[in-house]
Amino acid sequence: MVRLMTLLWVLMALPPAADAEVFRCTTDTGTSFADQPCGENAEVVTIRDNRIGGNFGDNLPPETETADPDDTTDRQTAREESPDTCRFINSTQLRTYLTRNQVVKGMTKDHVLRAFGRPPETYPTPQETWVYQTKYFGALYELTYVYFKDGCVEQVVYRQP
Repeated sequence: MVRLMTLLWVLMALPPAADAEVFRCTTDTGTSFADQPCGENAEVVTIRDNRIGGNFGDNLPPETETADPDDTTDRQTAREESPDTCRFINSTQLRTYLTRNQVVKGMTKDHVLRAFGRPPETYPTPQETWVYQTKYFGALYELTYVYFKDGCVEQVVYRQP
């Protein structure tokens, strides 16, 4: 019994078998897929590796080379001088924020609409501001001010009425 359990653990620890080829065959009855050629017109289907792990850059398009190396330096300097309000929020963090109905600095207007919905009050000047009301048991509990700059959230302020 111990040997059997040890053998099972060893087999489970081995890496999976090499990727097998998949063939697509189109016939009068329809399209079918098989692990062996299923006719004269069988096409090999390329299936990307979908296992956990690997390199995040595997699915990215190839980088385009810049013609002028000084151009990248100029863009970096401009970015450092004027910090961008819109920041990158990865998809996992964004889903978490939207699920929790949270708004954070750097979100776009679309993200805010998905998290909070349409604002009951908006003020375009001096800075675009959306105001949301939080009510508990029918009474006004809190006001949420969302301030935008260049189309992205610059600041979120919660105030008691």
